[in-house]
Amino acid sequence: MADLTTEFLGIKSPNPFWLASAPPTDKEYNVRRAFEAGWGGVVWKTLGAEGPPVVNVNGPRYGAIWGADRRLLGLNNIELITDRPLEVNLEEMTRVKKDYPDRALIASIMVPCEEEAWKKILPRVAETNADGIELNFGCPHGMAERGMGSAVGQVPDYIQMVTEWCKQYYDRPVIVKLTPNITDIRHPARAAQAGNADAVSLINTINSITSVDLDNMAPEPTIGGKGSHGGYCGPAVKPIALNMVAEIARDPATAGLPISAIGGVTTWKDAAEFIALGAGNVQVCTAAMTYGFKVVEEMISGLSHWMDEKGYTSIEDFRGMATPNVTDWQYLDLNYVAKAKINQDDCIKCGRCFAACEDTSHQAIAMSEDRTFTVKDDECVACNLCVNVCPVEGCITMEEVPAGQLDQRTGEVVSDEYANWTTHPNNPSAVAGE
Repeated sequence: MADLTTEFLGIKSPNPFWLASAPPTDKEYNVRRAFEAGWGGVVWKTLGAEGPPVVNVNGPRYGAIWGADRRLLGLNNIELITDRPLEVNLEEMTRVKKDYPDRALIASIMVPCEEEAWKKILPRVAETNADGIELNFGCPHGMAERGMGSAVGQVPDYIQMVTEWCKQYYDRPVIVKLTPNITDIRHPARAAQAGNADAVSLINTINSITSVDLDNMAPEPTIGGKGSHGGYCGPAVKPIALNMVAEIARDPATAGLPISAIGGVTTWKDAAEFIALGAGNVQVCTAAMTYGFKVVEEMISGLSHWMDEKGYTSIEDFRGMATPNVTDWQYLDLNYVAKAKINQDDCIKCGRCFAACEDTSHQAIAMSEDRTFTVKDDECVACNLCVNVCPVEGCITMEEVPAGQLDQRTGEVVSDEYANWTTHPNNPSAVAGE
């Protein structure tokens, strides 16, 4: 049986599924329910410094993007860090960690970019016996306007400086949470490493406006006739998160830097993909907010079953296995050839593949009078658009053509003798002996 136990920065948890710093981890009640449901760890909702209180809006805090079936694809939130007193949060964290010593508990922190502010709060967090801290350099709204959150995360020098302060005044693991609202994620990751961060977590939310209310002419969610940009999360951001995790994992400058992956993790498969790209665990938010805390049961059972099928006994067995296969475009094999193949038994004759290919691609699908669709091998460039628009999973597949069977210029079947275009008799240069 697969063992999902993880040890991230020396912090043990029964599985790699942690709840990210967000509304689900805002108070003791929620966190206890999460641990009872089976979550391996939580990152407590971001703590702020004592002083002027944090005041959230008393109105809608979320915008949304849905799929055609009303499935939630993305959330935009304008909620700030915790608006509960620091002392209350610290007391609750202390109690929770005492009662759940086998679960990971991380304190997310965001205070002004001043050494004294960090020096003041870190000893108080240490007293909770939390397993580590996460520096919130990612929040793109509200706090960024006050010189915190992504305002720090977008400046590598600030990242390194604050990380160094935290390593000086705190003796447990320091995780730096990175903002995706930047041109090249490698630069802030390198800065975190230069500041001696123990790990990075990413991605935080993406700056966004999900929709506009065309009656009130204001972004949604609308507060008193006005709206604001917020942080976008959920399944829709997973491709962006996967790429950024991969960029850090394969960057020679940050090779070996532990990664806690965040961004659209909804199923066990999502988690496995991030781990295959090098992540040591995953953090989840939107899935829990959509389906409740018990969604972790499916994540745990699904990952465990898949690992059993593959023969993996721990996540370390496959962690990072996909990273070497992430490359730059110029290194792709241009001699690889594939062709689309339509399974006529599965085809429902909807014509989507034909319309997409005929109008917007390479005119490589033919339609007969009885609406039978077939692929023209000589025109197919294996773009796989037809696979993606087909509503029947597995009906259209991409089949690799073995080397030597297809002329790379004409699409015609040729013998192995002329598999390479440079030796093919149709090549004028070859005929001329050039």
